[in-house]
Amino acid sequence: MPFPRFALLLLPFAAVLLPACESAPPEQAARMVNLKTVQSGPRIQAQELDGAISRQPGNAALYARRAAFRLDAGQTEAALRDINQALELDDAPGEYYFTKARALRTQGKLQATLAAAQLASRHGISSPELNLLVGETNLAARNYEAALDHLDRALQQEPDHAAALFYKGIAYVSVADTVQALDYLRASLARDPRQPEILHQLAFLSNAFRLPAEAATYSARGLKLAPTYGPLWYDHGRQFELQSRPDSALRYYTRAVQLDTTLYRADYRLALNEFKLHRYATALPHLQRALRRAPRLPNARLMLAESFESLGRYPEAADQYRRLVAENPGNRHWTYKAWKTGNRARGIFTDTIRRAATAPVEPLSGARPSL
Repeated sequence: MPFPRFALLLLPFAAVLLPACESAPPEQAARMVNLKTVQSGPRIQAQELDGAISRQPGNAALYARRAAFRLDAGQTEAALRDINQALELDDAPGEYYFTKARALRTQGKLQATLAAAQLASRHGISSPELNLLVGETNLAARNYEAALDHLDRALQQEPDHAAALFYKGIAYVSVADTVQALDYLRASLARDPRQPEILHQLAFLSNAFRLPAEAATYSARGLKLAPTYGPLWYDHGRQFELQSRPDSALRYYTRAVQLDTTLYRADYRLALNEFKLHRYATALPHLQRALRRAPRLPNARLMLAESFESLGRYPEAADQYRRLVAENPGNRHWTYKAWKTGNRARGIFTDTIRRAATAPVEPLSGARPSL
């Protein structure tokens, strides 16, 4: 969910691509485009500039303006081409480098983003949005001290900046300062009370520290605002589980996965329930999907290996046991299981005594919850 005030960051959870637009209207060669009257959205606004650029190919400002529109429309590659062209024509304006930094951040190029942002600063840009961009990029790069420094600068310039408060809260989560994390996230929510992403983070963090009643208030509020936002369904399910209401929790986990197949925690908890009930076939897809998103998810690979083995799918079981051995060298039990299931896959029966499956153990939610 994006923060409306600075969708300029275009973060992974904030990227909203606009729908395809109609073809560009006929060009009117007799007059320039009046940008103040364009009301058709960023894609059409970018197309309206095509004719102006064809008439003035040396006008850097036109390329820069079209780059900004294209970036807002999710056309990142085209935006980068435009802003690079603008910089070739005129490398003085700091806002050109800022636009380039925004586009590079959208592509996940963290170091290139920071380099472009530094050039923007050198060329006179010192806005809260630039400090926010640099702070969030450092946060993504796990440079927490630099992230906090730039987020502090943004807040010095604009103390009520909801996004800066939000990212500062996330930074404190990353350095295991839960008290500060909650304080800043709550402060962000106070300034942007209809932002589902803030409510999700508060609910998730509250659940992680075993405060389900508090988590429930945040997740329920968020679901009223964004009923199709999958993470909030997971959060609400988790608080039910912590309050020993597993059936309600499973319904919310199922809905979370239906809405967002990247929610590996929901898949994991659904798989855990199926595994405990010895329903290995239905546990498999949840485990496989969860492991694609989080390959080192605690105990998930062991459950996957044992599910394959219980279903008689020995080649796949052997492969998973071998991966467990590679991830945990020296574990004699898993080395034996890899050897045994490998032999079974080749039709060699080395042991007629079935060993009991290892009981699943849920991931620990220690002092540093993963967001």
